[in-house]
Amino acid sequence: MSDDRRGEGRTRGREGARATGTTPADTNRSERTGARWQRRKFLARLGASALGCSLAGTAAKSLAITPEQRVVEDKWSIHRWGMGIDVERCIGCGSCVEACAEENHVPPEMYRTWVERYREYEDGTIVDSPHGGREGFSHLDESREPIRAFFVPKLCNACQESPCSQVCPVGATFETPDGAVLIDPEYCIGCRYCIQACPYGCRFINPVTNTADKCSMCYHRIHKGLDPACVHVCPTDARIFGDLKDPESPVSKFLHSHKTFVLKPHLNTYPKVYYHGIDREVR
Repeated sequence: MSDDRRGEGRTRGREGARATGTTPADTNRSERTGARWQRRKFLARLGASALGCSLAGTAAKSLAITPEQRVVEDKWSIHRWGMGIDVERCIGCGSCVEACAEENHVPPEMYRTWVERYREYEDGTIVDSPHGGREGFSHLDESREPIRAFFVPKLCNACQESPCSQVCPVGATFETPDGAVLIDPEYCIGCRYCIQACPYGCRFINPVTNTADKCSMCYHRIHKGLDPACVHVCPTDARIFGDLKDPESPVSKFLHSHKTFVLKPHLNTYPKVYYHGIDREVR
C-alpha cells in the first residue's frame, strides 16, 4: 500500500475521531458538513442508544447499568481502551459469545467474538470452534490424549495500525480518539476490502444490513461506564478490560503482572488485545 493511501486512511480516521464531541458548541460549528458531521452523528447515536442496547440484553446476565459503575469522562482522547485475555483461566463455556450476540444483535452463525479450542499432539495441533464456541465444547472420546488442550477467545484486536481502516475506500472504518476501531454502517458499501485486509479474520458481512460488521468492544457500553458484555459475563475473569492510559485500571495491572503476547506481531499492526498463556501454536 502506498504512503499516500496509508496517510489518506489515517486522515479519515482522525477526522472521524475528532468529530466525536457532543457539546452544543460542537453542534454549532461550521464543520457540520460532509463526512466529519456524518461521523459525529454516528458516534452520537452510539452514545444515545447505550441504555437501550444494555436493556435489550438478557436479564439473566444482569447487563443493566448500576449506580456504582464508573462514569467515563467526555474527553475521550484521555483514554486508550484495551483488553487482556488470560488463556489459563478460560474454560470454553461460551458465555462470552452468547452475551456478545445478545447485546449486539449478531445474526445466527455470525460472530463478533468466538472461542477456539486447541489440542496439541506430537504430530500437530487440531483447532476447532463449533458454533463459535457459543454452546461450549463437548468432550471428545479420543484414542489418545493431547499433550495440551486450551481455549483461546478471539475478537477484533483494535489495532493501532489497522489494515482495515487503511483499505476502506469510503472511510467507513475509522479509529476513535480513545482507540476503538468502528464501522459506520451508513458509509459502508459492503465492498469487503476490510474483510480481506484483516489478518485476524474478525470481520464479516452482516446478512441483515449487507455491511461489514465486527466487534466494537461494546463501545456503546464503555461510554456508559460499563465493561463489554463478554467481559461482564465471564465466570472466571479470563477477559480483562480497561484504560491502557490508567495505571490503576484492571487491564494495566494485568499487563504489569503477566507475561503477554499479541497475535501476529510480525505484521506490526500493534493490537490492543493482549494474551497471557498462549504459545506459537496460536494463530
